[in-house]
Amino acid sequence: MTVNVETLDKLERRITLTLPADEIGREVESRLKKLARTVKADGFRPGKVPMSVVAQRYGYSVQYEVMNDKVGQAFASAAGEAKLRVAGAPRITAKSDAPEGQLAFDATFEVYPEVRIGDLAEFEVERIATDVTDEAIDRTVEILRKQRRTFAQRPAAEGGAEGDRVTIDFEGKIDGEPFAGGKADGFQFIVGEGQMLPQFDQGVRGMKVGESKTFALKFPDDYQGQDVAGKEADFLVSMKKIEAQHLPEVDEAFVRSLGIEGGTVEALRDDVRKNLAREVKFRVLARNKAAVMDTLLKAAELDVPKALVDSEVERLTAAAREDLKKRGVKDAEKAPIPAEIFQPQAERRVRLGLVVAELVRSNSLQARPEQLQAHIEEVAQSYEKPAEVVRWYLGDRQRMAEVEAVVIENNVTEHVLGRAKVVDKVVAFDELMTA
Repeated sequence: MTVNVETLDKLERRITLTLPADEIGREVESRLKKLARTVKADGFRPGKVPMSVVAQRYGYSVQYEVMNDKVGQAFASAAGEAKLRVAGAPRITAKSDAPEGQLAFDATFEVYPEVRIGDLAEFEVERIATDVTDEAIDRTVEILRKQRRTFAQRPAAEGGAEGDRVTIDFEGKIDGEPFAGGKADGFQFIVGEGQMLPQFDQGVRGMKVGESKTFALKFPDDYQGQDVAGKEADFLVSMKKIEAQHLPEVDEAFVRSLGIEGGTVEALRDDVRKNLAREVKFRVLARNKAAVMDTLLKAAELDVPKALVDSEVERLTAAAREDLKKRGVKDAEKAPIPAEIFQPQAERRVRLGLVVAELVRSNSLQARPEQLQAHIEEVAQSYEKPAEVVRWYLGDRQRMAEVEAVVIENNVTEHVLGRAKVVDKVVAFDELMTA
């Protein structure tokens, strides 16, 4: 069969499909007869409903179903014959000038583009590295201590200080009027740990149990509560309780409480170092991967199929609605989410996906079984029972597909870094972890 493919635009194509009308009719009749064996209708026993009744009730839907099937088969056959890589679903429209005894349709669609990747040696990529310092280990140990701290009530004569847990009543007013969320009784927070706005935190310091005071506080312009953002409030605060924190000593008893084998302080520091090194490795890889992907977008030339972008926009919109549902937003399914807000992100994802796919295909960068296994085992080391985590990954195709995607991206990253102009940069541990 000779397929005539008409080029409408850079990626848009059109094929005319023709189907024998009598073939459609025979298939419709066959399906209606099959349906008649089980269909139920008032006044008739199952399987005894007249064909005229079956056709009247189900003829349109069966006709539509048959047309969809036959046109889909014809399109798949024609696209295969013409060796076309179709991007997205075709748009089918009926033609009025079909030959006698035939039904004709125009199938308009897009094809995958040719992806041209320039010489990577001409592009510069920043590659970062980070060391796990003793200071980073010290801070992590301190966090572990704070997770296991205890509190004891201070004497009434002592004021609240850094690290104390205070219990207060407070009420805030703006221009003399209370505002939503501006009042609480028996509210607890730890002084100096960033749980409250700096002005509030500072205003409470030094207060004694039974003392009340009023101080002014200006909410930041970007404060999450839009009703009070940028405004100045007066807060009346009453101190109810002050508790001093007690941090456990870093000794063998503390180490044993963490379940670390060996029970020594050195074993604790070694364990912390390994965990931090693993986290640093993943974060560094993510930063380097992002730099590589940005470089690939600069190096590649291609036209992006609109159908794929539209599909990605739909997927991102659906994900946003699902997120709203999880947050408890009422009528999340009806929430107005403009598709255009996802357009740039969707186009970037599609463009990058096409570029990466071409690089993988042309350089045999597919994930190998041993790479998948190694990645899963490395991820599993972050958990208490690594063997169970490995089984959890291996037992689900979707999870394995996600692992495969990550490994392929890692292969692409190594490939590009091995060919581009690499600029190495050392990033401080704190900068990496807070980015």
